[in-house]
Amino acid sequence: MSLVSIGEISLNTFDQGSGAPLLLVHGFPLDHSMWRGQINDLSSRYRVIAPDLRGFGKSASQDDKVTMAQFADDLAALLDALDVGEPVTYCGLSMGGYIGWQFVQRHRDRLARLIQCDTKSKPDDDEAQATRMKAADHVLKHGPETLVATMMPKLFAEANRSSQPDAVEATREVMMNTAPSAIAAALRGMAERPDVTNELSQIDLPALILCGEHDAISPPDEMRKIAAAMPQARFVQIDGAGHMAPLEDPQAVNAAIIEFLSDT
Repeated sequence: MSLVSIGEISLNTFDQGSGAPLLLVHGFPLDHSMWRGQINDLSSRYRVIAPDLRGFGKSASQDDKVTMAQFADDLAALLDALDVGEPVTYCGLSMGGYIGWQFVQRHRDRLARLIQCDTKSKPDDDEAQATRMKAADHVLKHGPETLVATMMPKLFAEANRSSQPDAVEATREVMMNTAPSAIAAALRGMAERPDVTNELSQIDLPALILCGEHDAISPPDEMRKIAAAMPQARFVQIDGAGHMAPLEDPQAVNAAIIEFLSDT
């Protein structure tokens, strides 16, 4: 891991391996460590780049709000700082997927392929926006404990919550250790993310759409529709997994990624 300057901030970044670059973008409110199952396996085949996003992990920030577009621009700047000239495969989970849609729109020339895991194309409705804004204020005043307690049951499939206690606890610890300011800034940014559903048909990249069978946040039926709307997308369901499919079943996710990268 190293801190890579992208202007006014630095992003704590894992960069290992050689070959085609694979950019792994974590979910909310996590850090690069959620990809450890991918980092350990895929860096023997590809150049794996896995940063902590602005404000998360060891990447400091004092922003009041960070939009998905700002996160996307940060990642493009990171690729510049790392001298990554060839197009990359972008792989994002949940909020990382929201950022991925913006990366497509703003930095299409940097992309060879797109992998979207357990995410959405639709924006928050009014109620969800209000809930995020209220949560942002609460986290700043009282810390992340209530938010974490609310989120944890939704992240892992029920069976995996008991069979994978180490992964569950590690995820909880990362969330609890995330700076309240970063949590609030990202909540505000997610609340105003745009609707990209009608633009899916224009995304002509080879795409892999991954979803856990028991994902309660981004259900498989919803993600199948995303894949069906994209001209070069394939859908893969990760059986037995929930919202954190890459962490719950890294072997299945890695196999799907390797097959996709080998075929495209």
